[in-house]
Amino acid sequence: MALADSLKALREVNLSELTLDNIGTWPFAVKLIVWVLVFGLVCFLGYNYHLKGLREQYDATLQTETQLREEFRAKAFQVANLDALRAQLAEMEEQFGALLGQLPKDTEVPGLLEDITEKGSDAGLVFDSIALEGERAAEFYVELPININVKGAYHDLGGFASGVAGLPRIVTLHDFAITPGGNAGQLSMRIQARTYRYKGEE
Repeated sequence: MALADSLKALREVNLSELTLDNIGTWPFAVKLIVWVLVFGLVCFLGYNYHLKGLREQYDATLQTETQLREEFRAKAFQVANLDALRAQLAEMEEQFGALLGQLPKDTEVPGLLEDITEKGSDAGLVFDSIALEGERAAEFYVELPININVKGAYHDLGGFASGVAGLPRIVTLHDFAITPGGNAGQLSMRIQARTYRYKGEE
């Protein structure tokens, strides 16, 4: 009955008569609507100016927590495997030392040229020329190119390349070109061999 009376009074209300001075005499239905609107406005402003910032801060904190958990897992794995990693490092240093032992020193270059010449002779090749180029310095090593011109049969050229690649020192082969030779079945090959020495010895 009271609700019906309130709705009836709300229909009879003259909005021009509603002022802040007589707010106490407003009909209950009008007061209720104003309270709901004020409550909604307070909730909206509170969310946008306070709760929304807290929510964003909470999400950022969650993301930071996830990153920290991943970093913790990675570091815990490293700590758990520290002995294995140290053993692996020692093995790598040993292998690195063995590789450095394969790099020739300046005094070993004549011996390397003799080895290359021997491999060519064993393969049945004839040397037209073998010449050193200037050294090229890289970050950790010095590269020494050797230009080689030889003549021989196709399979002999392959045997020579295989022999040079099998030398105990590190020698790589680059920029080869094969052309017909002067005699039937004979080929001429121009190839560049590169050997290396450790730059730290300087």
